[in-house]
Amino acid sequence: MAQPRPEPVDPAELPALALATMKAAKFPMLATDDDGQPRLRPVSPVKTDGFTVWVANLRAYHKTGEIAANPKVELCYLDADHHQVRITGLAVIEEDRALLAAIWEKNPLLRSYLGTPDNPELVVYRIDPARVRYMREWALHYHEVPLDPACQARIA
Repeated sequence: MAQPRPEPVDPAELPALALATMKAAKFPMLATDDDGQPRLRPVSPVKTDGFTVWVANLRAYHKTGEIAANPKVELCYLDADHHQVRITGLAVIEEDRALLAAIWEKNPLLRSYLGTPDNPELVVYRIDPARVRYMREWALHYHEVPLDPACQARIA
């Protein structure tokens, strides 16, 4: 079988290509560290803003303890064409009440399962990107996607 030959990538198009891949993939995989053992699971983002992604979680879930012990995480989006986006960053508990209220209002699944935005089981993580990489098809080569300086400032 011949190796795939993906089209060349224009560096100026990297952010748009990566965002399009994220939109097409919808459900990324979240990688965490469980005391030295990597753990991977699909998640359903409740908000995205560029490469910053918010993920809802329940306090009772195992990943809550994993993120508390080590907030370094990675999200991997893979679309139907095998384009890939990897977001490496820090998971931070979102505390902006107005933003949490907006997320709550736009997400019927949260409302259905949790009843109220003040449910103590609800945790919303904001994943602040430190690094974003994009790969077209199975090119076996990642392209570094430039980040907005505001994203990098939150990590520093």
